[in-house]
Amino acid sequence: MFAGHIGAALAIGRMERRVNVGVFVASALLLDIGLWLFVLLGWESVRIPADFAATHQPDFVFPYSHGLLAAAAWSAGAGTLAAWRYARLGKARWRAAALVATAVFSHWLLDALVHKPELPLAGDASAKVGLSLWNDMPAALGVEAAIVVIGLGLFLAGGRLARAKSVALAASSLALLAFTVAGMTIAPPPPSGLAMAASSLATLIAVCALFAWLGRRRRAPGAPVSDAA
Repeated sequence: MFAGHIGAALAIGRMERRVNVGVFVASALLLDIGLWLFVLLGWESVRIPADFAATHQPDFVFPYSHGLLAAAAWSAGAGTLAAWRYARLGKARWRAAALVATAVFSHWLLDALVHKPELPLAGDASAKVGLSLWNDMPAALGVEAAIVVIGLGLFLAGGRLARAKSVALAASSLALLAFTVAGMTIAPPPPSGLAMAASSLATLIAVCALFAWLGRRRRAPGAPVSDAA
């Protein structure tokens, strides 16, 4: 799942518009950023199986990024960082922190829905979970599309982004949905796990940067700097 995480981030970002939506997108993608970085470092692994062209499902060993215990730790860490970063919001910083932590943990929940049983509860030797919705790819992609459309609709409703940026955000979200559908249906197998990790990490960084830019508001002369969406 890729675009679905962005849809979840948009829905969560709707609840705290003083925080740049790019922060919520980066939070929702944090576990995958960690995964691909850890693969490049040799701490986790991804294998392209022989039936990839039919299933489009790599095999993962990813206890540090996608274990339940690890996801809870990453969520708590991101929430703590957000509480510090948004201290200017006063008591509302705890709301922002909770929403950032929720965005991070939403990634694990959505992945547990679609992955085969390969998400460990703790370390790699622990029990693994996954509801395998990807075994019914049309249903999985339908669910992902619904998450994107609902999240986008919630975020844009009552938003204060300039019209051009609203259109760009919608176009970007839908383009990423199309990219996800293509990746899970017609994309050829990656040449290697490391190549997949490098290209995926670069894509995630670019997407986070794009949404951070789209989420910035124009600052009035003399007004304090704000990165709110």
